Amino acid sequence: MKVKVIVHKAEEGGFWAEVPSIPGCVSQAETMEELKSNLKEAIEGCLSLDVFEPENDPASEVIEMAV
Repeated sequence: MKVKVIVHKAEEGGFWAEVPSIPGCVSQAETMEELKSNLKEAIEGCLSLDVFEPENDPASEVIEMAV
């Protein structure tokens, strides 16, 4: 799997990065090599959520919420 990452130079030195396709997935580091390692860990953590198929219950309603 490949994802696009936006890397920023931090004002205080080092780098920070965000993964636009995974809201809330960010990381930071002093070097680019360390940043790549940290990002891999952050992405794996963000994607390790349990996913399940909802039951088809006519009395239930699926809604979308922003948090």
